[in-house]
Amino acid sequence: MHDADAVYEFVRERESSARTYANTFDAVIERGNGTAVFDTAGRRYLDFLSCAGTLATGHNHPVVIDRVKRFLDSGHVMQVLDITTPAKHRFLERLFDVLPRSFSGRARVQFCGPTGADAIEAAVKLFKTATGRHSVIAFHGAYHGMTAGALALTGSLGAKEKVAALMPEVHFMPYPYSYRCPFGLGGTQTATASLHYIERMLSDPESGIRKPACVVVEAVQGEGGVIPAPLDWLRGLRALTHRLDIPLVLDEVQAGIGRTGSMFAFEQAGIEPDAIVLSKAIGGGFPLSLVVYDDRYDVWQPGAHAGTFRGNQIAMVAGAACFDVIEQEGLVEAARAKGDHLGERLSELAKRHTAVGDVRGRGLMWGIELVDATQAADALGALPGAGRLARDLKRYCFAHGLIVETGGRHGAVLRLLPPLTVTTAEIDEALAIVAAGLDELAYGESRPSAMARLIA
Repeated sequence: MHDADAVYEFVRERESSARTYANTFDAVIERGNGTAVFDTAGRRYLDFLSCAGTLATGHNHPVVIDRVKRFLDSGHVMQVLDITTPAKHRFLERLFDVLPRSFSGRARVQFCGPTGADAIEAAVKLFKTATGRHSVIAFHGAYHGMTAGALALTGSLGAKEKVAALMPEVHFMPYPYSYRCPFGLGGTQTATASLHYIERMLSDPESGIRKPACVVVEAVQGEGGVIPAPLDWLRGLRALTHRLDIPLVLDEVQAGIGRTGSMFAFEQAGIEPDAIVLSKAIGGGFPLSLVVYDDRYDVWQPGAHAGTFRGNQIAMVAGAACFDVIEQEGLVEAARAKGDHLGERLSELAKRHTAVGDVRGRGLMWGIELVDATQAADALGALPGAGRLARDLKRYCFAHGLIVETGGRHGAVLRLLPPLTVTTAEIDEALAIVAAGLDELAYGESRPSAMARLIA
C-alpha cells in the first residue's frame, strides 16, 4: 500500500499545471457510496460536487453497477464507432421516453465524443450547415467547454487570454443576472432589458451583427455562478428566436437530467428548443455526449461530425440504467422537494451572514455568492465579490468533510451540486459545515490560526 502523501505528490509532480480540482482536494480519493466518498485513510467526505453534476444517482448506485457488470460479463462489444447495437437501441428508447413528448416525435440524435464540449461543437456545425450563416450568439457568464469552438462561446476570459484565433463571429449578449444587473436596473427589469437589448441587436440593420446560425444558452448557468434564467425570459427568448427564424440551442450538460427538479431545466418555462446538448449525467457516470435536434435541420452529410468514442457502449448501458433509477426512485420530484429544503436553509444562512450577498438555484443546483461586507455597495446594493473568502471556505469545507466547488465572477460563488439521491440529513450536515466555516473565516477571531491549519 502506497503512502497517501507519496501517491498525491507523485501525481502532482507529473500532472500538468492545468489541473484544477486536485489542487484543492489534496487527498487520494479511493471509494464512493451514494453521496459519500472516502480517501485512502478512510476519511469520509460528503460529495456536493458529484463530478460537476455528472453523478445524478450518486457514487456506485447498485442498479447502475449491476447493469454495467452484467454487460461486461455478456461478451457484448464495448466500442463500435456508431454501429447499431442492443445497448444503443435500449439507450435511445429510454432517452426518447424522457424527452418532451412533442419534441421527441420529430427529434434526431447525433452521438458525439465523450465530452459536452464536443456536443456543443457538433451543434454549432449543424446549424451553420443548415442555415448557411456564420455568426453565433452566446451570453455573458456562459460556460460551454474548453475546445476551440466551445471556448469561443464561453464567457470567462481566463482560459481565452493566451489562445488566439478562436471561432470568429461569436457575439455575447447580456444574461439576466439580477444581482449584478448589466444594465444597472435589477429585479425583473434585468430580464426585460436583456430581451429588449437582444431583440434590438438582432433586428437592427446597423448593429454590426449578422443574423446568427443559432443562439446557445443555459437555462441555469452553472460554472458562471449558478444563475437561473427567469422563466419569462426563456419564454421571451424562445418567442424572439422563433419569430426571427434563429435556431435556439439549450445547453443542458450540467442542468439537465433531473438536477433542477424537472428532467430538463428548460421545461419549467414550457418551451421547446431546436436542439438540446447533453452530457455529464446522460452517461450514468461514464463519458457520453450527444445533441438531440429537430429533424428539419438534419441536412448534414455522413461524417460531418464524427468521433471514435461516440459508440461508448458502457455509457449507454449506464445511462439507460440512470434513467430507470431516476424514474423508479422518483428522483426528479425528490430534487424539487429537497431543493425547497436546501433553498430555505440557504435563505436562513443569508440572513445570519453579511458575507452572503445572494443565494439562488433550482432543485439541487444552488449557488452562494460571497461578498466583502467591508466595502461599499453599488447603486443596486450589490457588494464586491469575495473570491478569496470563497476559496478559503472551499478549503475549510474539504478539511471538515465536504467537497464543494467555486465559480462565478471572481470565483466568489460557492456551488452546491449533490447527487439527486442526497438525503435531507446529508443536506443539513453539509450546510452546517458551510455555516461553521463562514462563522470562523468571515467573523471568527480564530481566523489566522484556522487558515494556518488549512495551509499546513
